[in-house]
Amino acid sequence: MLRKIVTRILLGVLALIVVSAGGAWLFWPKSWTVNAPITNSLFGWGGEPTPEDALRKQLTIPAGATINIYANGLSQARILRWTAGGDLLVSVPRKGEVLLLRRDANHDGRADGTKVLVEGLNRPHGLELHDGWLYIGETDAIARIRFDEATGAVSGAVERIVTGLPGGGNHWTRTLRMGPDGFMYVNVGSDCNVCIETDPRRATIMRFRPDGSGLEVYADGLRNAVGFDWDPQGQLWAVVNGRDLLGDDFPPDQLQRVEKGKFYGWPYRNGDNVPDPDFGNHQDPRLASYAAPWFALPPHGAALSIKFLTGANAPHGYEGKALVALHGSWNRTKKIGYEVVALSWDAGGKVSLAPFVSGFQSNENVIGRPVDTAQGPDGAIYISDDYAGAVYRLSFSGETAAATPAPAVAGGGTELRESFAPASIDRGKRLFETTGCLECHGSDAPPERKVPLKALRQRYNAQDIAALLAAPPSNMPLFELDAHDKQDLAAYLLTTHP
Repeated sequence: MLRKIVTRILLGVLALIVVSAGGAWLFWPKSWTVNAPITNSLFGWGGEPTPEDALRKQLTIPAGATINIYANGLSQARILRWTAGGDLLVSVPRKGEVLLLRRDANHDGRADGTKVLVEGLNRPHGLELHDGWLYIGETDAIARIRFDEATGAVSGAVERIVTGLPGGGNHWTRTLRMGPDGFMYVNVGSDCNVCIETDPRRATIMRFRPDGSGLEVYADGLRNAVGFDWDPQGQLWAVVNGRDLLGDDFPPDQLQRVEKGKFYGWPYRNGDNVPDPDFGNHQDPRLASYAAPWFALPPHGAALSIKFLTGANAPHGYEGKALVALHGSWNRTKKIGYEVVALSWDAGGKVSLAPFVSGFQSNENVIGRPVDTAQGPDGAIYISDDYAGAVYRLSFSGETAAATPAPAVAGGGTELRESFAPASIDRGKRLFETTGCLECHGSDAPPERKVPLKALRQRYNAQDIAALLAAPPSNMPLFELDAHDKQDLAAYLLTTHP
């Protein structure tokens, strides 16, 4: 008797499960679809890096380029920043760390090791280098620590110069960039999918002085502007994630031309000024300054970074274009994104999109989720992947060699491998005096800006300095010099500051 009762209960439970599953399949709104590597989205867990041979077969890359794994085993690799010494910094939010990938001194296309540079942080994401400091965007604060770019070493304690930022929520990442105006910019995404925020700092890009003072909202109505950058003319652009649960193809992610004081629509408008079904009827005075999207990106593609390619070592044919990393959709019946695309502007400002590196998703199977790109001093493009815990190196024929120190010789010092023609040194001296170098390196430079030049041959050769001038760190201006100018300037510097 008892067995029959138990059997009936089990059959009843099974029937309830079948009916519930069938009902959910029939009546569950398609806009509520969840289709993603869910453990990666929720917990940051990913998969093993795909072996290079298989990776090369699956990925589609520009003609003439080659891709390889620069470093792996990095867990949740997110934002990338190059140092003047040729090392690559990587943020790992869920481990609370910033890693340093040692420069590729032997030129085999791979980092020469990995070390934990800073640890014990609260979800570090954004990284920036300025005036001898490494700035780190934590979810609720902006931190900085003294950092020597030449040696790759930090010193002193972590200093939190901005505290009390709204942390966590749906969008917890904080990206940091130093702007051409000398202010540090930081994004703070929305707390929710769609809502009216109670904290006016949410869904904004803010800025502050490098010492943490003067924090202000620069632009708002930006639901989650994780990636932003300045074009060669100094205009700020951001990629913004649109809201979810409105179907496969709406709303698009957005490319926004960001201007001070403008309002960009969220949560009242989606796409090209389409009223939101939940909050579109609300009246908000900020709508008077509403700025429509400049360009529609793939819906739910999760654009997480934008980087303009500039300088003499930009890949041929991509000068002035911007790379956008599409992390990949979750709220879509068929996956989209999981690639890096290139944006181009025509003379009239019209934007077009083309694939750059694609194939991290094939037939609904995911092998990678791009987050950030970085233009290396060697002319290669580096891509972080927080799913495989890797950084990839996309190299092009004709790229310059990576900046590495000159080799040491027995007894200390550095082998003086190079000699320079007097005419080249003289031309370099004129360039040093006329291109703005004296503002930081001259004897009369103000103390707060002065950067002494000494023992250069212990760390660099002429090729290294030319590569550094082509892709300078954030605290140096971008020099509009041709290849001969860079060599002449290097000749002068190495001769006068050996």
